[in-house]
Amino acid sequence: MAVYDLEEQDKIDDLKAFWKRWGNAISAVVIAVCVAFIGMQGWRYYQNKQAEDAAVLYSGVAAGVRANDVAKARDAMSQLADRFGNTGYAPRGALLYAKLAWDQGDKAGAKSQLQWVIDRASEDELKQIARYRLAEALIDEKQYDQALATLDAKHAEPFAALYADLRGDALAAAGRIDDAKAAYKIALAKFEPKSSYRNYVHMKLDALPGGAAPATQAGSSAPAATASPAPVPAAKKEPGK
Repeated sequence: MAVYDLEEQDKIDDLKAFWKRWGNAISAVVIAVCVAFIGMQGWRYYQNKQAEDAAVLYSGVAAGVRANDVAKARDAMSQLADRFGNTGYAPRGALLYAKLAWDQGDKAGAKSQLQWVIDRASEDELKQIARYRLAEALIDEKQYDQALATLDAKHAEPFAALYADLRGDALAAAGRIDDAKAAYKIALAKFEPKSSYRNYVHMKLDALPGGAAPATQAGSSAPAATASPAPVPAAKKEPGK
């Protein structure tokens, strides 16, 4: 029994020595892990709360746009940009509000919203949509050089055909016919062969002096039927939906 007691005492003494040497370090590690865990949970809660509040304001922008209520959409968008500009909802809301502002004659406001998306959005797709729409607005205002500079920005392949087509529009409007032809031909090469929008590009190319485009099929030319411009790819579904 005495031997057992001595062995137990040795273990206790070893444990005391170990804790005396390493106790502070172990305590510090445990505290750091606990703080990190609590911080992570707090950050997740903060992000979720941010997303929820941003979603409410985005819905306000969308409701204002649907109702053609500029004041309502502008107020919601202002709060969304100021308070939640780093969320995915803000640039999507700006794209919605820009369209409403343009339709209501506030061209400067529309361009400001589109530029905000270009400057602040974290998603390249949203930036590219905003650049395309901004270039459209600049062409409408006969600011062709600025429109072309906007379209010169790097863009992903899915946007290449649309960007080339809009470049053709800007160049044609500026009287740069040969350059416009080249841009339209690039657009035709980029569009899928079965894309109905190719017919519209064919029509524009055919309408230029000496600009007859290659036939869409052997022995046939582009249809003369009126076509509507293809819409810019829609922004991805809003976050959290």
